[in-house]
Amino acid sequence: MDCLPFILDGGLATELEERGFQLQGDPLWSAKILHTNPNTIKDVHYSYLQSGSDVITTATYQASIEGFTKHLGVKPEEAETLLRSGVQLAKEAAAEFMSSCATPDRRRPLVAGSVGPYGAFLHDGSEYTGNYACKMSVQELKDWHRPQVGSLVAAGADLLALETIPSLKEAEALVELLREFPDTKAWLSFTCKDAQSISDGNKFLSAVEVASKSTQLVAVGVNCSPPALVKPLLESARSHKAASMSWVVYPNSGEGWDPSTGWIKEKRTSFTELSAEWKEQGALWIGGCCRIGPADIAQLRSQLMKTQTS
Repeated sequence: MDCLPFILDGGLATELEERGFQLQGDPLWSAKILHTNPNTIKDVHYSYLQSGSDVITTATYQASIEGFTKHLGVKPEEAETLLRSGVQLAKEAAAEFMSSCATPDRRRPLVAGSVGPYGAFLHDGSEYTGNYACKMSVQELKDWHRPQVGSLVAAGADLLALETIPSLKEAEALVELLREFPDTKAWLSFTCKDAQSISDGNKFLSAVEVASKSTQLVAVGVNCSPPALVKPLLESARSHKAASMSWVVYPNSGEGWDPSTGWIKEKRTSFTELSAEWKEQGALWIGGCCRIGPADIAQLRSQLMKTQTS
């Protein structure tokens, strides 16, 4: 591709944990910090911008009206304000960066409102299986996601990150729900269990076909999955993607994860080295997910800049 891909950020929770916050086991995960220490959320966004991110993703992946009211004891209207604050903090970080640190060649940062799967709310690891979807209808999934999507849109997110989706049915629900917000753009990214399939066992190409029915999605792809799976997944669905749509890719570090104990620190796959291949495959949005920090994003930007000039 001729243009430099949009550089996404890395794992927000990863950087919060590096700063001493204990998130493992908390049902709200990084979203809790919106309530307890919002300035740190803003600082993390800023650190990713300094490292080269063109897009920063809000701390709302595990946030929901229901979750905030249940686990923080706040009223629904206070929960909605918390959700909106995720967008506001990111926008403030972007504005401060542009006024003090941005160079002439930097794009205006975009704020992506993170919408995680229903399984993230369940806090049982099911965002990596999607097994809850067989017990729910498309309408039930739409109804559950609507308050979160509405809050992020109302707060002024530049686009939505419909991310870490494990289920074809949930993807269908989100594509349908997006039509209720006709002026809103989004990307849709899936967790995948192998080089052909998303987490619920359906083929990735089927998920791409669902996404390609939407005129509001700017990209479809893969996140929070091992980097080595990305190339074969994109290749498997290449002919099923709408020509107007790009790929979005932001894998994790490739290390193992245990729902009860968290990440298993082990030898990592260098996703920065693989990023040139994803760019050649048509990925216009590239970043990292869990266990990928600001230093990794800086390396990613450097790597992609090299491929741009070579």
